[in-house]
Amino acid sequence: MTVNEAILKAKENNQMAFNFLLETFWNDVFGFMLKRTHNEIDAEDVTIEAFFKAFDKINSFNSEFKFKTWLITIAKNTHLDSLRKQKTTLTNQTTEEDEKRVYWIVDDTPSVEDRLITEQNLAQLLKDIKKLKPHHQDIIQLRYFKELSYLEISQKTDIPINNIKVKLLRAKKLLAAVIQHKK
Repeated sequence: MTVNEAILKAKENNQMAFNFLLETFWNDVFGFMLKRTHNEIDAEDVTIEAFFKAFDKINSFNSEFKFKTWLITIAKNTHLDSLRKQKTTLTNQTTEEDEKRVYWIVDDTPSVEDRLITEQNLAQLLKDIKKLKPHHQDIIQLRYFKELSYLEISQKTDIPINNIKVKLLRAKKLLAAVIQHKK
């Protein structure tokens, strides 16, 4: 399969085409982000999010441009967005008065009410997860409830590790949409 064929098939929502594009361009995008972030975890997070955005907007890709350039542009913009969010978070830090109040907190163990609320929230989260398709339920279960690493999930499911990352990102986005839809 060529890149152009994969793009056309991906526009028709062909999973094999998405996998081909991910495997073909992962190292290029990840390498670019690693040079920008100087941190493997941040580079991986931005790369995953960039592929998710690109695949979500694959129909807007203009074939007059190189696909790799388009992906790297999305990754660069995704990284800039995350930097802006971090900057906003830093400017909204606590005041000295807030910090002084923190020292007066005596006991941080959860009360009976807190534990009950946590259990109810967990029960509701499990109900929301059950609304997802089985393969999304499975990937969330393996990562967050069984606490398997990406590599362990990949070995257990015989799915490439890069695909695991994208599938998990999709599952989390779908779960967030389910939760948001209830509100």
